[in-house]
Amino acid sequence: MSVQERLIEEVEAALDTIRPYLQTDAGNVSIVEITEDKVLKIKLLGSCESCPMSIMTLKAGIEQAVKKAVPEIVAVEAINLTDIDDPHAVLPHQ
Repeated sequence: MSVQERLIEEVEAALDTIRPYLQTDAGNVSIVEITEDKVLKIKLLGSCESCPMSIMTLKAGIEQAVKKAVPEIVAVEAINLTDIDDPHAVLPHQ
C-alpha cells in the first residue's frame, strides 16, 4: 500500500466518525484528492453544498476530526464551499 493509499484510508476512517452528524442534516462529504503537500480537498454533498454554515462545519468539524486522526494532513479545503452571504444559501430543515 502506498503512502497516498494509506492516507486516503485513514482520512476516510476519520470522515466516517463525523458522517452521521452530516447525514442527520441530509449532508455528506467525499474526498477529491490529497495534494503532494498534504492538503485534503473534499466536496461537500447534499444539504452541506448549499448551507451557509458549511464553513463552520468544515473548520470546526471536518478539519478538526481529520487532523486529529491523520496528523500528516496540514489543511482541509472544500472545493464547493458556500459563502455565508450567498443569497442562494439554504439551511437544512430541522
